[in-house]
Amino acid sequence: MAEHSIRVRSRCFVLACLTLPGALAVAQSVSGQAPVQTTDGANLAGQVQELRAMVEELRQENEASRAEMKQLREQLQKTQAVLEKLSSPSPPAQNQAASASSAPPLGSQSIPARVDKLEETQALLNDKINEQYQTKVEAASKYHVRLSGIVLMNAFRNHGLSDNFDFPDYAVPSLGAPQSGFGASLRQSEIGLEVFGPTLLGAKTSANVHMDFAGGFPSTPNGVEFGIARLRTASARFDWANTSVVAGQDSLFISPLSPTSFASLATPAFAYAGNLWGWIPQLRVEHRFNVSDTQKFTLQAGILDNLTWQTPPDTFYRYPTAGEQSGQPAYAARTSWSSQIFGREISLGAAGYYSRQNWYGQHIDGWAGMGDWQIPITARFTLSGEFYRGRAAGGLGAGIGQTVLYGPSSEYYATPIRGVDSAGGWTQFKWQVTPRIEMNAVIAQDDVFSSDVLGFATDQTNYPPILGRNRGAFGNVIFRPRSDLILATEFRRLRTYPFYDTSSVTNQLNLAVGVLF
Repeated sequence: MAEHSIRVRSRCFVLACLTLPGALAVAQSVSGQAPVQTTDGANLAGQVQELRAMVEELRQENEASRAEMKQLREQLQKTQAVLEKLSSPSPPAQNQAASASSAPPLGSQSIPARVDKLEETQALLNDKINEQYQTKVEAASKYHVRLSGIVLMNAFRNHGLSDNFDFPDYAVPSLGAPQSGFGASLRQSEIGLEVFGPTLLGAKTSANVHMDFAGGFPSTPNGVEFGIARLRTASARFDWANTSVVAGQDSLFISPLSPTSFASLATPAFAYAGNLWGWIPQLRVEHRFNVSDTQKFTLQAGILDNLTWQTPPDTFYRYPTAGEQSGQPAYAARTSWSSQIFGREISLGAAGYYSRQNWYGQHIDGWAGMGDWQIPITARFTLSGEFYRGRAAGGLGAGIGQTVLYGPSSEYYATPIRGVDSAGGWTQFKWQVTPRIEMNAVIAQDDVFSSDVLGFATDQTNYPPILGRNRGAFGNVIFRPRSDLILATEFRRLRTYPFYDTSSVTNQLNLAVGVLF
């Protein structure tokens, strides 16, 4: 329409230019003849004046139309450039230069061609938007939801028997069974959902749930490959600027660190060799004191479900454990200090735990004291670890998962009961070779005090056999070619010492391939 208007105005301008000289000549000739009446001369002069005004108006409109057309062309070029960037990845610089030199100028393209180009680009953008919408996770509450997790495959070669073939925690006697085996599993894969809710009383609310597939096996052929889904953590958070309240089933906040390993995700690495852990229902409060821009103190305190590492007596109905029968929760607190060094975090922490337990009418006090550290030695080397000393703390994995020992009587209601005294810990040396490659070396041990066992308990009145010490070590290499791809290899060795039997050894070579999402 703009070009058509310009063409019409141009024709009028040309016609005016052709008519103007003749009109001027007539006016001059008429003015030179005396007999011409005054009214005719006045009319002719008025017509000339009107014609000049019309020509001037057409000239101004023509210039305005040219400026408008130039502006429209510039806007069209900018719009086309933006749409092309949104609809396709940017080609290399040399390809862009070649495309620009070979493509016809925008002004030389006809309006139908440009319209077709815009329609094509719009259709492409609609397809992109529809694709993005299909991958969007939508919640019924309309709040933002994030899906995350890892698809993890572990292939492993074991020599020696253990409690778990795919992720061993301690070694067990062979009793004539085969000593070696090869296998693969995906049951350590994880999936999680996080939802970010509204602001309530100044606190940002959020919730999360995480699951894996290490909850057992269905009783079907090849059932070892069909891991049953298992709840790991599920909690709700209320986060203010310096204070947080967490309610739900969460990891053990008094033992925040674990060795770095992709060979053992279903249970943290060395879970029965000095690394206290648990996914326990709890209610806790955290407060952070900012000493400086890079230095802060954190206080945490909470109550936990009073668990004692007992196997449920029924698969459908829930019965109270010895800790829950005490009528009160377990109590825990932790304080920590953190700062920055070499551009990385350095932290030191100390924690305590108390649990009142009722074992067949006999009261046992369970407790544990813990310390944790994470210290960058240089920009690439980091030393981290944990240590604990406790009694009757098997609910946290202490004492190789043993909480109490029974005395010589075979009647549980009459036998003396004693809490297991133990101590243990682990330490890790991490070398960040490159931003994509890291190497880790870990040693760990959990030790049950022999003075509490010898002369008091035997394997005849305690099942399974009483374990006295569990030692472990591993080395691994983790390669991340991309942020969402993990390749890792690990060699792990476990040596477990029963009190009334010879020690057993398990070695595992593990290859892991994981994709994060």
